[in-house]
Amino acid sequence: QVQLVESGGGLVQPGESLRLSCTASGSILSTNAMRWYRQTPGKPRELVAAITGAGTNYADFVKGRFTISRDNAKTTVYLQMNSLKPEDTAVYYCNVRSITSGSYNYSDYWGQGTQVTVSS
Repeated sequence: QVQLVESGGGLVQPGESLRLSCTASGSILSTNAMRWYRQTPGKPRELVAAITGAGTNYADFVKGRFTISRDNAKTTVYLQMNSLKPEDTAVYYCNVRSITSGSYNYSDYWGQGTQVTVSS
């Protein structure tokens, strides 16, 4: 099994920055993708950013403002969020696609979510 622990959410004013972190632990053999999603009440969860061996990609609504990165061990993924806007307010979830000891396929694992609120 894989456990994901997120941190870094909070309340900030428009234009400010936050950095989210998500650390994975468990019997992980390999991780091929790490992603951040967000969700607001009544709306489906949406992809914010992803990082794989091929590189990074971002939703249009965060391009130029957010940066996804990870550590070399691929156990921690970060989301640096700059120039935050009120519309960025959401619960942010990390997601990793990993294969674990005793399994034969990659599976998706989710963090518990961290609230980001952007308000003046």
